[in-house]
Amino acid sequence: MDVLGEGIADALRLLVTGDSGTCQITLLTLRVSATATLVALAAGLPLGALVALRRFPGRRIALAAANTGMGMPPVVMGLFVTVLLWRSGPLGAFGLLYTPTAMIIAQAAIATPVVTALVAAALQQVDPDFGTQMAALGATRLRAFGALLVEARLPLLAAGMAGFGAVVSEVGAAMMVGGNIEGQTRVLTTAAVLATSRGEFALAIAFGMVLLGLAFAVNLGLTLAAQRRSTQPRAAR
Repeated sequence: MDVLGEGIADALRLLVTGDSGTCQITLLTLRVSATATLVALAAGLPLGALVALRRFPGRRIALAAANTGMGMPPVVMGLFVTVLLWRSGPLGAFGLLYTPTAMIIAQAAIATPVVTALVAAALQQVDPDFGTQMAALGATRLRAFGALLVEARLPLLAAGMAGFGAVVSEVGAAMMVGGNIEGQTRVLTTAAVLATSRGEFALAIAFGMVLLGLAFAVNLGLTLAAQRRSTQPRAAR
């Protein structure tokens, strides 16, 4: 309990005093995780829609692969990305290993199957006659697809939040491809692991609490925005 109390006190102190090192680590965590989530959404949204709305050979295999990817250990994905970015690897010439860009690539690879599977599940729950109704109203395919996304916006938002949650809390792949370099690739999760290995449990707890606060703030903002938009049509009616 003493260690936990010290960790809570340290977390409050770090937040109140605006410790420069903690602020830098927190901002890098947010930048890497947010960028990786956006990349995962950009890739997972069309892939999920394709799997959910189209019929093609190997569709079930693709959906099973996405579902399997949801449970893939992040360290395995980190290993694959490390091999790709290693000096002698296919992308080694770009010198991306042990940079924030490498961390974004690894985290996006982790989150994309999560987003893909959840988007597919969300779109499959929409009324099958929805597309037919939009076509009867004269809507183009693009406009009908946009209306479909609006109809399933809350489950889609949940997919985005799940993707963000998968990357902001990830540590294994981040350490493998980022190296946990102070001032360059150290994020909240890897900082907490380092503090724990040094026996600085109070500091590790503080980093953990800052991480929880960051994740909660982002998800709360997205949830409030979604709920506000979902209630506007009712108010208009």
